[in-house]
Amino acid sequence: MPKSTSSLDTLTEALRRLPGVGPKSAQRMAYHLLQHDRDGAQQLGRALTEAVQHVRHCQRCNTFTENEICDTCSSNERDATLLCVVETPADQLMIEQTLTYKGLYFVLMGRLSPLDGIGPRDIHLDRLLERAADGVVQEVVLATNFTSEGEATAHYIGEMLKARGLKVSRLARGVPVGGELEYVDAGTIARAMLDRRAT
Repeated sequence: MPKSTSSLDTLTEALRRLPGVGPKSAQRMAYHLLQHDRDGAQQLGRALTEAVQHVRHCQRCNTFTENEICDTCSSNERDATLLCVVETPADQLMIEQTLTYKGLYFVLMGRLSPLDGIGPRDIHLDRLLERAADGVVQEVVLATNFTSEGEATAHYIGEMLKARGLKVSRLARGVPVGGELEYVDAGTIARAMLDRRAT
């Protein structure tokens, strides 16, 4: 006779779905919530339910929002001639926190990864092309991550956009601010050397 699944097991399995959370961590979280913070557990449950019911994708940039068009896309203070392409809403947030970019965004919600079965349709490239070719956008900044998949995604998108006559730029790479060369990996130093600019 199969063992029935308890509510505690169900909670633990649900917590395991979070990135970087293994079986032991999920079990610790479940026990903590039930033993020390039942109010927090209820708050977490309500917040998740609320988010799942109300958060959707922006019709223009594909990021998360509760409205049809997100606040960034709705703003008259953004430079509509610049479009920055990022992989995730978290990447968009990081760029926003630099306070250096005043254009608009398109969030892919992923990156090309043929080995995982993720192709152009899965990252909304049709919508990106439509958005970038709206007659207003003059430059597309590719700000995908510097992983092999992120690089492949940037290359693929860049070629498609250049073929349509759009100006395309890529986020620069190099030595981090405050970084000491002896502690930086050789690949990063090599890329910084290749991408050097006049001072």
